[in-house]
Formats: sequence, C-alpha cells, structure tokens
Amino acid sequence: MRILISNDDGYLAPGLQALADALAVIAEVVVVAPDSNRSGASNSLSLDRPLSLHKAANGFYYVNGTPTDCVHVALTGLMQERPDLVVSGINNGPNMGDDTLYSGTVAAATEGYLFGIPAIAFSQAEYGWANLDAAARVAREIVERRFDDLHKPYLLNVNIPAVPYEQLRGTVATRLGRRHSSEPVIRALDPRGREIFWIGPVGVAREGGPGTDFHAVAQGQVSITPLQIDLTHRTELDALAKGLA
Repeated sequence: MRILISNDDGYLAPGLQALADALAVIAEVVVVAPDSNRSGASNSLSLDRPLSLHKAANGFYYVNGTPTDCVHVALTGLMQERPDLVVSGINNGPNMGDDTLYSGTVAAATEGYLFGIPAIAFSQAEYGWANLDAAARVAREIVERRFDDLHKPYLLNVNIPAVPYEQLRGTVATRLGRRHSSEPVIRALDPRGREIFWIGPVGVAREGGPGTDFHAVAQGQVSITPLQIDLTHRTELDALAKGLA
C-alpha cells in the first residue's frame, strides 16, 4: 500500500511525524508538506510564483507553498506511482463544522480526492499535541479499515479527542455541525503606528446536537464525516430557472 501524507502545520510539525511513523508500519509512505505553517490556506494553489521542492534530513519533502500545492506537486511531479491513499494531518486543533471550508488539512486531502484518490484528513480536537500517540494509533486503525463499502474515491474528515487511547469512547459516523459567526477582528498597531487587524477567534457551535461532529467529540468519541465537493444548491435550481424564464 502506498500513502501520500501532507498537512498544513508544516513539515516539522509533531503531528505529521507521528502520522508518518504510525502509517509506515503498514504502508510505503511519502511525505510532502509545506515549508511552514499554512493553517487556513483552504484549497488555494500558488499560481503567481514558482514552487520549490526540497528533501529534509528526516526524509520528508517540503514545498514553499500551500497544502494543496504540496499534494499537487507530489502527484504530478514527484511520485512515479499513484498512491492508494492520500492522508493529511495530524492537525494541531479541530476541523469541525464550518472549519472544513478554511482548513488546509482538509484541503490537502481534498486535492487527492479531486485526483480520484481516496483521502482522509486527521485532526486533534484540541490544540497542543496532547496524547498525540493515541491520535496516531487511531489514524492507523482507521486507515486499516479500508472502507470497502464506500464509493471510491471517498473523502473523510476525522476529528480525534485529545485524550489517552483508553479514554476514547468509540468511533462514530457524523455530519458537520455549524458554528456561529466568527468573533470580530482584533485591531492593533504595528511598530510604526499603522493600524493592523488580526482575524478573531472562531464562533462557538450553534448546531452541535446528536449526530454532529461537535457532539461526538464532546462525548469523547472519534468523529468521521464523509465529505463531498459538489457546491450546487440543488433545491434552488428550479426556482432559479423560473426566475430566468
């Protein structure tokens, strides 16, 4: 089994190393990740400059671009054989609900999915890398499941509570919850007295009931959400067609 691994926290992130170590036991792995933290990069491609690919001392490749750049370069310019799976993470923090639209972790997996390759994004539900060994063990177990009953390619978003493995309360299939709007931007001054803005914290969950990723993680369960990319608002198609008639 061949697995391409990427992330959005950068090639030196502990979560990436833990994921690569866990999956190297069961597969041939190639790691291509950003040269620095690219959290929130979403599905952006770098089209305004060339990209460079380098190999680090630990054997990982790194690219001066986004998570999507990394997977794109790996699949079209580096790997001689197509991987069986694209895996992203383990992210430092959750990617639940609306987060998935902004997440570079999910975007790296999505790029593999768009190339017709099954893909899984892994995130810890808290920041700080606590109990990373447990998250890596869960990731390996999920990859080993193969999901033969799912249509291929599939795209899965996994969020793992940051607790010891023995405290996890199972793995459940979930839908995405929803968040309230983000908090306002934070105004500040740079060293030259110019006004600058920091993006504010994410909003709290507003749709986090049973069946959602928010609820599962709050119950100590590993959440797996199948994602799709079709953004067409199908229920509005007829109304739109009438309006254009």
